[in-house]
Amino acid sequence: MLVILGFAMIAVFMVLIMTKKLTPVLALIIVPTVFGLFAGAGLGIGDMVLDSMKSMTSTAALLMFAIIYFGLMIDVGLFDPLVKFILRKLGNDPAKVVLGTALLAAAVSLDGDGSTTFILTTAAMLPIYLRLKMSPVVLTCVAGLANGTMNIVPWGGPTARAATALGIDVNDVFVPMLPSLLGGIAVVLAFAWLLGLQERNRLRATAPEIWGVPDTAEGFDGGASAGSAGGSGTGRGTTRTSGTGAPAGGVAVLERPETLVDDSDTAMADTALDPNRSTLRPKLFWFNLVLTVAVMGMLIADLVPLPYVFMVGSAIALLVNFPNVKDQGTQLVAHAPSIVAVVSMVMAASVLTGVLTGTGMVEAMSAWLVQIIPSSMGPLLAVITGVLSIPMTFFMSNDAFYFGVLPVLSETAAHYGISAADMARASITGQPFHMQSPLVPAILLLVSLAKVDLGDHHKKVLWRSAVVSLVMLGIGMLTGAIGIG
Repeated sequence: MLVILGFAMIAVFMVLIMTKKLTPVLALIIVPTVFGLFAGAGLGIGDMVLDSMKSMTSTAALLMFAIIYFGLMIDVGLFDPLVKFILRKLGNDPAKVVLGTALLAAAVSLDGDGSTTFILTTAAMLPIYLRLKMSPVVLTCVAGLANGTMNIVPWGGPTARAATALGIDVNDVFVPMLPSLLGGIAVVLAFAWLLGLQERNRLRATAPEIWGVPDTAEGFDGGASAGSAGGSGTGRGTTRTSGTGAPAGGVAVLERPETLVDDSDTAMADTALDPNRSTLRPKLFWFNLVLTVAVMGMLIADLVPLPYVFMVGSAIALLVNFPNVKDQGTQLVAHAPSIVAVVSMVMAASVLTGVLTGTGMVEAMSAWLVQIIPSSMGPLLAVITGVLSIPMTFFMSNDAFYFGVLPVLSETAAHYGISAADMARASITGQPFHMQSPLVPAILLLVSLAKVDLGDHHKKVLWRSAVVSLVMLGIGMLTGAIGIG
C-alpha cells in the first residue's frame, strides 16, 4: 500500500505542476499532506515536516544570500567591464562574436537566474548578430548551452534541490563537481568556436559578392532578414566592407567597429546593465572584485559553511557599496521577488520529503525497486541516474525530478553502497539539456527576445547539450565525484 501511495503521490505531484494546475510551492504542500493523511500519518505529519525542514534551513539561507550577493554585484557594475571587454575584443569576426556570446552568458549566469542571463546576453549581442547578418539561432544555442552548464552552481537551483531532497550539504554536492563544470564549459566554448566558424563560412558562401566589393550604400538594413523565418539568418542584406577590398580570411569588417560597443550600451538601457543606473559604483570596482574572488575562494576551500560565507559577503558588500541605511534596505527589497520564489520552494519541499520519509513511503518504494532492478545493474545506479536525468528533466520540471524521482532512486542506490552525494552529483549533470526544455520559462524568453523559433533552436542545441551533459557525467566518474557501487 505504501508503494502504491508513494508512486501515486509523485505522479499526482508531477501532473499538477507540469499541467500548471498548481504552482510548485502549492503542490509541494498540498499533495504530500493529502497522501500523508491517507498513509496514516495523522497529527504526526507536522513533526515529520518540521524534522525535514530543519535539514533545509542552511540551503534556504545559502540561496537567499547568494541571490542577494550576485544581484548586488550586477547592480554595482562588477560585470560591466567584462561585458565591454568582451565586446571590444570581438571585432567583427563571426567566430569571435559567437565565442564572446558564450563567455558573456557564462559570466552573467553566475547570478543563478536564467532569465536575467538571457535578457542581458540578448541585449548586448543581438544587435551585433543582426548587423553582421549572423543567425540569431546561433546566439540562442550558445547562450542556452552556457547557462545550462552553469546552472549547477549551488545557488542556481538544481544543486540546491538535489541536496535538499536527499538531506545533504549543498557544498558536498557542488565542490567535487567543479572539474565537471569546467569540462562542460570547455565543451561549450569549443561548440561556440565551431559554430562561429560555420557562420563565417556561411556568410562567405551565401554572399560572396559583398565580401570584397566596397559598399556604396548609406547603411545597413538592420539585419531584419536574419531574424525572420524563425531566425534562419540566411538573409543577404548589404554589409559594408572597409573599402579596401576583401578582408583577411573573408571576415566581414565594418567601417567603424567601435560602434558595436556603443550600440550595445544603448541596447542595455532599462536593463540590469543600464550604463546610467544609479546603483553603479565604479570607484569600488576593485574592492568588489577582490571580495568576489575571496568568496569564490572560500567556496572552493570549504573552510566555512557556504551559507555563512555568503551572509558575510553580502553584509560587507552592502555596507561598503551602500553605507546609507535606506539604500541598504532598498537593495534588499529589490531582490526580494527572486528570494521569495526560491526560498519558499525549498521550505515547501520539506513537506514532500518529510512525508516520504516519515510515513516510510520512500523505504517501501526503494525496496520494491531493488526487487525489480537486476542485481548486475544496481552498482551502476548513479551512472544510470545521470543518463536518466537528461531526458527526464527535459520532460518534467526540476521540482518533479529532484523531489519526486531522485529520493526513490537514491534510497534504492543505498542498498548497493552508493552514497546520496554520488546520486545528487549524477542527477545534476542533465542540466545543460534540461535548460532547453519548453517547460523552462527562461528558454521561452530567450527565443522570444531573439525572435527565433523554438524548433529551430532545438535543432541546433539539443544534441550539443546532450554531449555537454554526458561529458560532465564522464568527468564526474573519472574524478570519483560520481561513484560506482
